[in-house]
Amino acid sequence: MPGPTPSNEAVIEISKLSTSFGDHLVHSGIDLEVYRGEIFALIGGSGSGKSTLLREMILLHRPDAGSIRILGVDLQTLGHGDADDETLALRRRWGVMFQHGGLFGSLTVRENIGLPLREHTGLDDALIDEIAASKLATAGLEPQVGVQYPSELSGGMMKRASLARALALDPELVFLDEPTAGLDPESAGEVDQLVRRLRDLFGLTIVMITHDLDLLWQLADRVAVLADGKVQGIGSMPELAQMDNPAIRKFFDGPRGRAAQEQGRLPHDAHSGREIGKSSWKTK
Repeated sequence: MPGPTPSNEAVIEISKLSTSFGDHLVHSGIDLEVYRGEIFALIGGSGSGKSTLLREMILLHRPDAGSIRILGVDLQTLGHGDADDETLALRRRWGVMFQHGGLFGSLTVRENIGLPLREHTGLDDALIDEIAASKLATAGLEPQVGVQYPSELSGGMMKRASLARALALDPELVFLDEPTAGLDPESAGEVDQLVRRLRDLFGLTIVMITHDLDLLWQLADRVAVLADGKVQGIGSMPELAQMDNPAIRKFFDGPRGRAAQEQGRLPHDAHSGREIGKSSWKTK
C-alpha cells in the first residue's frame, strides 16, 4: 500500500504539453504535477503517449508546445547538446531504469553501475568500484554479481542491476520504465518491496510507467491515466476506481482488474508475494 504522505512541493510540473509525430497527435494539452516523495505512475493503453512523455521528461525528446519543469528547471531553457553544463547538472539529479535494463553487454555489472560516476564525477576507479558495490547491495544483489555480465543475469537480477545503476549518483528523482515487466509474480513482488523501501529510506520521488495492476495498487500514491492525448484522471487507485470514464474503467473491470483491486484492499503485511496468478517458476 502507499507509504508516507508526500509533500506538496512539485518536483515535476507539466503544463499544456502537446506532441505530434506527423499527423498523429500524441499529447494534447497535458497538465500534471508530481510531488516530492511520492510514487507516481503513468498508465494507458498502447499509443497513449506515456512512453513519449517519459522520454520528454528525461530530455530524450522535445515536445512541440507547452512546458516541463523538473526540480525547478524549465527544460525549454536548456541547451540542445548533452554536453551543456546545465543539462549535465540536471541529469545528475535523476536516475533512470529502462524497461529492458539498458545495461551495456560488454561491461560487467559493477562497471555498468559505475558508468554514471565515471561520466559525471572525477572520482578514482577504486572509489567508484566501492560505490558500485554499495549500490549493488542496496539493490539486494550479492557482491559476486558485480563481476558478471548482463547476459548472465536472470530477469529479476537485471532489473535490480539497472536500478542500482539508476541510484549511482544518489538522485532525488528516479524514473522507472516497466519495472516488473517480464518477471514472474514472486520476482515482481520483490521489486515492489525494493522500490518502496528505497523511497522510504532515501526520500526519493519515483515516476514509473507500468501495466502491472498489482504494482499500482500496492505501491503507487497517485496514478495518471492517459488516453486520447489527454490525462483522463489522476488520483490514488481507490479514487480512480470510483470514476466513470471508460478509459479508466478498463483498469478496474474484468477478472484481472477485480483481482488486483481485491488484493490491493488487503493490509500490506497480508500480501504474500502476489498470490494472484502466482506461478511456480522463479526469476530471482
